[in-house]
Amino acid sequence: MKNNLLKFTLAASVILNLTVFATVAYHHYQQSRSWVSPFGKVMEKDRFLFEELSLKPEQLTAMKNKAIFFHAEIDRRRQEIDIKKHDLVTLLKRESPDKKAIDAVIREISGKQEAMQRMITGHMLEIKASLDKDQQQKFLDLLASTMTKSDTRMCPPHERAK
Repeated sequence: MKNNLLKFTLAASVILNLTVFATVAYHHYQQSRSWVSPFGKVMEKDRFLFEELSLKPEQLTAMKNKAIFFHAEIDRRRQEIDIKKHDLVTLLKRESPDKKAIDAVIREISGKQEAMQRMITGHMLEIKASLDKDQQQKFLDLLASTMTKSDTRMCPPHERAK
C-alpha cells in the first residue's frame, strides 16, 4: 500500500513539473515571437503595420530597414521609462516620501515619454513622405484604427453620428 502511494505521488509530481515546464516554455515562446508596436498593439516579430499597405518591393525593403532600428530604439526608451516608473514606486513606498524627488522623477518620465512620442511622430511623417497619395491614405487609416482601436474615436464628435 505504501509503495503504491509513493508511486502515485511520484507520478503526480512528474506530471505537475512537466505541466509547469510546458507552460513556462510556451509563454517564453509566445513572448519571443512578438513585440509591442509604438501604439501598444502586440504583433508578430518581423511583421510591421506598413506591410498591410500595397508597397513596391523597394519601398518595403527601405521601410523594414528603418523600422528595425526604430523599434529597437523605441524598446530601449520604453525600458528607460519602466526603470523610472520603478524608481517612482520606490520613492512612494518610503515612510516619508520626498515630494521634490517624486516630482523630479515624474518630470523625467514625462520628458522621456514626450521624446518618445516625438520620435514616433517623426517616424510616421517620414513613412508618410515616402508613400504615394493612395498609400498615404491607407497608411493614415491604418494609423487611425491602430492608435484608437476604432476608427470612430479618431473622428471629431460631430462626425461620429454620420
